[in-house]
Amino acid sequence: MEFGVSVGHITAVDFAQHGERLGFTRCWVTDSPLLRSNLFATMAAVAAKTKTIHIGTGVAVCGMRLAPEAANGIATINALAPGRTFAIFGAGNTAMRMLGMRPTGARAMREYVRVVRALLHGEEVEYKSDDGSHPIRFTSLEQKHVQLEPPPPIHIAGNGPLSQALAGEIADGLCTTIPRGGTIGEAMSHVRRGAARVGRTLPHDFYTAAMVNVLMLEPGEALTSPRVIAEIGPAIMTNFHYLVDWVRETGKEPPAYVQPVWNDYTAFLKAKASADSHLTMHASHYATVTPEETRFLTPDIIRNFCIIGQPAELVEQLKQLEREGLNQITFHPPFAQRYDLMERFAEQVMAKM
Repeated sequence: MEFGVSVGHITAVDFAQHGERLGFTRCWVTDSPLLRSNLFATMAAVAAKTKTIHIGTGVAVCGMRLAPEAANGIATINALAPGRTFAIFGAGNTAMRMLGMRPTGARAMREYVRVVRALLHGEEVEYKSDDGSHPIRFTSLEQKHVQLEPPPPIHIAGNGPLSQALAGEIADGLCTTIPRGGTIGEAMSHVRRGAARVGRTLPHDFYTAAMVNVLMLEPGEALTSPRVIAEIGPAIMTNFHYLVDWVRETGKEPPAYVQPVWNDYTAFLKAKASADSHLTMHASHYATVTPEETRFLTPDIIRNFCIIGQPAELVEQLKQLEREGLNQITFHPPFAQRYDLMERFAEQVMAKM
């Protein structure tokens, strides 16, 4: 199994460098313009300061830029780090919500990725715009402004059946989250369904990755300890924020793993609602947890959202995910604890895999 780190701040390139030294092989760079540094500027900085770690958009939001611009950004990074560049495309819950907009739908994502993938393979592709449909392709490749060889692999980020099936239709891999995206077996069944729908045989190297909340416990440590809450709380509450929007828009019941506190949590949000709630709710994204939200982090909620245990237990859980077909996990630690968590995980878990 491979392990990845996540970088969102251009001043935190040293985190990717340190991850590379510790044996992490993937660096996901986040894409949220009102929250983090610019996606491609940060990727370029990481590419210039590392030697072996693979650098990818994690996750590039389709609604943030035109497909040819996204292809150009990826191909430009591939010129800086040839063979180390990959791209993950997704609907963009946080980035789009903070603009007061909905995430990209599966149909629009299919068209977007179709264009990006073709361009990165050096092909001419019909590009549909408000002015009609026109053939486009990269030109002047001999000038080496962009690099198409080897073609950067394209993955789709998906937690639901439609986006997971889309990965099977057109992508080189699937990136999901656990538990929101279901089990790896469930996700791959949707991937295979999508591939079958278009008559595609999945390649043997179809890649599966997951953003996973990892909680490494100290001997005898309680799930209510301040360290646990500070370390895992931001990631769990980020998942809550996603589900708030999902429940509101779909009208569906929240998943069983949040129902024990759901009514209290939605009442809490309603009481503090404001005109800029679409900004403030997501402002703590994976970085911090507000004191008012910590009461929702019950031991049961933490168990439901995390791969959890002492190091030997984590190793066994990760090996089981590997047997189920997962190729990589990436986690997004709170900014303040990121070095400590990464070093402990590398020493006590990765070294035992």
